[in-house]
Amino acid sequence: MTNYLVTIDNKEIALKKEDVEALDSISIDGENYHILEKSKAYEASLVSADFLNKALTVAVNGNSYQVKIEDEYDQQVRKMGLLAVTAQKVNSIKAPMPGLIVDILVEVGQEISEGTPLLVLSAMKMENIITSQGDGVVKSIEVKKDAAVEKGQLIIEME
Repeated sequence: MTNYLVTIDNKEIALKKEDVEALDSISIDGENYHILEKSKAYEASLVSADFLNKALTVAVNGNSYQVKIEDEYDQQVRKMGLLAVTAQKVNSIKAPMPGLIVDILVEVGQEISEGTPLLVLSAMKMENIITSQGDGVVKSIEVKKDAAVEKGQLIIEME
């Protein structure tokens, strides 16, 4: 049985796989959903997604919420204290999914730290801000704005 720990605006909720599967929801267009829960209707939409960190911004009936999802593996890693790492040097940034480069937010020679927004990647009708997973200096930018990229393609080289 898979369990999830969902954090919504700093409030943690434990969910079982069955709870998620039992949710009465209809996808309208892949970004917008109609949800029924206890005879009450909700309109939900995905505002932004950071798939690497399993973090979403979701709007429900016009109210915006920050959502973070942890599966059993993520929860075990956190309990073991393996998330507490020292500063990490990054060598390269690769596309986490196929998409289109909407904007490049850094320049060659720029010094960046962990969490620095690097670029905006549009995929599946969503704009995803790709952030640095460590510290470094931008050595080269291997793509141009409006370029299509494949999953795993080198986007930014670091030194």
